[in-house]
This record gives sequence, C-alpha cells and structure tokens, in this order.
Amino acid sequence: IFPRPGWVEHDATEIWNTQLATARQALKKAGLKASEIAAIGITNQRETTVVWDRRTGKPISNAIVWQDRRTAAFCDSLKKHGHAGKLQKTTGLVIDAYFSASKLRWILDNVPGARKRAAAGELAFGTIDTWLLWNLTGGAVHATDVSNASRTQLLNIHTGDWDDDLLKLFRIPRALLPEVRASSGIFGDAVALGGRIPVAGIAGDQQAALFGQACLKPGMVKNTYGTGCFMLMNTGTKPVLSGHQLLTTIAWKIGNHTEYALEGSVFIGGAVVQWLRDGLGIIRNAAEVEKLAAQVPDNGGVYLVPAFSGLGAPHWDPYARGLIIGLTRGSSRAHIARAALESVALQVADLIAAMQSDSGIKIKELRVDGGASRNDLLMQMQADILGCAVVRSGVTETTALGAAGLAGLAVGVWEDQRGLQEQWSEERRFTPQMKPAARKKLRIEWDAATARAAGWAK
Repeated sequence: IFPRPGWVEHDATEIWNTQLATARQALKKAGLKASEIAAIGITNQRETTVVWDRRTGKPISNAIVWQDRRTAAFCDSLKKHGHAGKLQKTTGLVIDAYFSASKLRWILDNVPGARKRAAAGELAFGTIDTWLLWNLTGGAVHATDVSNASRTQLLNIHTGDWDDDLLKLFRIPRALLPEVRASSGIFGDAVALGGRIPVAGIAGDQQAALFGQACLKPGMVKNTYGTGCFMLMNTGTKPVLSGHQLLTTIAWKIGNHTEYALEGSVFIGGAVVQWLRDGLGIIRNAAEVEKLAAQVPDNGGVYLVPAFSGLGAPHWDPYARGLIIGLTRGSSRAHIARAALESVALQVADLIAAMQSDSGIKIKELRVDGGASRNDLLMQMQADILGCAVVRSGVTETTALGAAGLAGLAVGVWEDQRGLQEQWSEERRFTPQMKPAARKKLRIEWDAATARAAGWAK
C-alpha cells in the first residue's frame, strides 16, 4: 500500500490470513495433520512495524514497512543532535528510517489516542514474527527473538535486552514491547492449525538465510537476492562495529550462545526487474530480462542506479534517487536491461568491499540464494564483478530452511548444527571470467553514476 511518495504500508491482518491459509494448504497438500508436525519455524520481514490492541487483537493502523521513508527527517534530527555514535555502539545500527524505532514512534504520535493507550499497556508492538506468533498462539504469547529485536534500534546487542536510554530517546513505553528470547527454543503452542504445534524457532529473514546457508563459521558470507539484496557475514561471538556504515546485528542465539554478523543492505535488488516490467514496460515478465540483457555483449556505457527509495549500505542516503546515465542514440532496451542487472551486482560488490575492510577477512566465495539468484546471467555478472566464486545453493529458499533448522534443533529433529550442515548442498558454482581491467572500469564508472544520484530529493 503506497499512500504517499516514500510511504510503504501493509495490511497486517491480510498477512496473518494469507500465512494461515498457506499453512493449512501445505498441511493438506502433504496429507498431514497438525499432530504430525514436529515444530513451526517463523522467518519474516524484519523492521516492519505493527501495533495492535491486546484485547481485540486488531491492528490500530496499517503496518509500516521497512522500505518506508516517512521518518527520514526525524532520523536526520537525531544525527544533528549527536546521537549517531551512542546508537551505533549500543545497537550496532546506523540512524535511519529503515529500522522500527522511528516507525513505532510515528504510529504513537499520529494514530489518535495511541500514545496514551500504549502507556496504559493496552497496545502491543511487534515485527512480523511477533505478530504471527501472537496470532498462532491465540494471543497467548507476545515475544520475539534476538535477531529481530536487534533490528528495532531499541535493543542493546551486548546485553540482549531493551535499552532504557533508547526507549526514552524514541519515547517508547516498555509496556508495548515483546519479551526477547533465543532464536531456537519453544515459544509456545500454535493452536490455529487444528492442534497444538510448538513454535520452536524464530529468526529475521536474513539471519535465517545465513543459518540456512550453513554459514556457521566466522568469515562465511551469504547474499540473498530478493526485492532487495541482503548480505551477511558471520563474525562469531563478538560484535564487529563497522567503519563503513554496515550494520552489526545479532545473527542468532541458541541456548546461551549468541553469534553476531555484519550486514549490508541493497534496497532495490530484484525489484529493479519488476520496475523494468511494470514501470517501463520493456519486458512482459521477470524471466525475459536475462534473454534481453544477453542480446548485447556489454552495457554500452549505460548505468542504471536504482535508488528508488534511497541507497542502502555503504551510502545510507535516503535522499538519493534513481537515474539512468550514459545514454546515446545507440542505446537500446537491451542495454538498459543489462545495466539493470549489473546495478544489482555492483551494489553487492560495494557491500563486499566494505565488509572485507571492516572484518579484515578476504572473502573466498559468496553463497547466494533468493529468487533472483536463479538468473544465471546475473550470477555470472556477480562473479565477474567480485572476482571470486559465487555458489548457488541447492535450496534457494534458505530463509525457510534456516527457520526450520532453528525449530528442528529446539525439538530434537537434529542433535546439533553438524546435522544442519549436511542439509546444505551446492547447485552451481560461477567463477570469474572478466579481465581485471574491465572489472576496474565498471567499478569506476559505477562509482561516478552513484555520486550523481546522491542527495537528489534533498
């Protein structure tokens, strides 16, 4: 739902209804009863913010989605007042409208009566995992896991608890917030599927994908190509604070063992292909883009910067806007399609460069998943631009695999993480074919194009 430019919302009730219907359909298709399911794992859009009435279970407004930019000016004011350093040290995050805290504050300030009701304990806040858990358990459990909580900008990632100073800064009553738990463990019983199934694993989508990709050792990296792109590097038991505006996030907590990750986000990844289809109309479906882009040997000097909702890491520029540059009379639909795919690979390369610098680890391979990872041309471009192997896993829906793994560990489907490593398989490996000089030229021209997109909306 797009009420205004830069605003992005969801109907949270619709999300619950579709998930419930899908779960029922899956049981029916598999010919199984609820009693035959060992556990449920939840993985979700992080940051997306829902507030609901504890008594009725109904949301008090539409959910504000992670892509929403309405609180950018408020976030700018926090930076101007010198809060950036403290926030990064406490939460591992940069100040940005991307995270839940400013969205939650906006709801409390703009929905009539919300702030008063929140202080009285009548309302509940959650990211999508918490909203689904509440509904699955019939309102019995209001909880989240550490990976999702670490994306709200309200959690102290060193203590694993909500931070009182940040609650005061954002004017968030503690009574609104869910209990923070480990990512693997029994949260409660789902009663909405015709039986009692333990909900035993929760992780935000990107942390779940890191787990599903079996990136269980420090230095291992995965990138998920979805609407956006999300790259995570396992950094082990110590949080690494970034000097390149990457995010330090909790990867997961199993038992008393917390692991951390560095993360970089590309706001517009696969969504650029949707825009070619729906916005420009130069392809009829997403699958056509690979064939169209392959009609030309290179981009012909054309670069597309898909900053439709700003630029993510390492730029963090909410005012950047999209551009196509380098057009000549010889430019064609195919050049634009190729530039669109290259824009995804080039944004990912920006993240890798920042991650290697922060961690001091040279990345040997990138494990990839998500819908757009099925595009062979894009994956070859990625290997060429990075100069390292790109490995596509046998199961590309690794967010689901990770959530299932966390749930299965909690109820004994797997004894330990070694069993999960055996679940992972390599489907295809892409190795670099591009000459270093061509790679360098692409990166230099891309940097020049992104500089021209910067700050446009301001």
